[in-house]
Amino acid sequence: MSKLNVYDMKGASVGDYEVADGLLVLNKGEQAVHEVVLALLAGRRAGTASTKCKGEVAGSNKKPWRQKGTGRARAGYRQSPVWRGGGTAFGPKPRSYAKKVNRKVAHVAFQRAWSDRVAEGAVKVVDGLSLPEAKTRLFAALLKALGVKGPALVVVESVDPVLSLAARNVPRVEIVCARDVNVYQLTRYPVVVASRGAMEAMRVRLEGKTEVSA
Repeated sequence: MSKLNVYDMKGASVGDYEVADGLLVLNKGEQAVHEVVLALLAGRRAGTASTKCKGEVAGSNKKPWRQKGTGRARAGYRQSPVWRGGGTAFGPKPRSYAKKVNRKVAHVAFQRAWSDRVAEGAVKVVDGLSLPEAKTRLFAALLKALGVKGPALVVVESVDPVLSLAARNVPRVEIVCARDVNVYQLTRYPVVVASRGAMEAMRVRLEGKTEVSA
């Protein structure tokens, strides 16, 4: 059983949060994490690059000059890739970069990524993660009280508009619902700040009772 300190909004310890050892996976899943992160990043690519091949470039089929007798290399059409303004040989076309990840692999990757954060002591649990008003200074004061100085992932049970507005001007901080946290976010941010309700939602995902998104 792993215990995490629970803090209040002022950074004072108010108890412990227990994480069952059965939910932590530290002996496997490194390759799964690698595959899922690659799939997530590949899925973000637009894949909209498009070039015209010689059949798509506007122009007639008239030969630039006669076949023989000019002393120049023979040429059949202006749309040839060897000509300036001609088509592109083997150029990019719109495509999808999406990669398929099996559900079980995604679940193991999620378990491993979360387990690494817990084992490193990078998860800070807050008893009640809410602000009275949407002020950046209030959110910055919260992070300072928790000892968070760099990039951080803030996990909440449900997105609070007041909290989102207060955090949007804080650099390198991302707020996300517990049901939407993915493996890339867990590996990208060195610190995870989670509310108690978010921890319960994460526990349900770790148990495999809900569909795990990569």
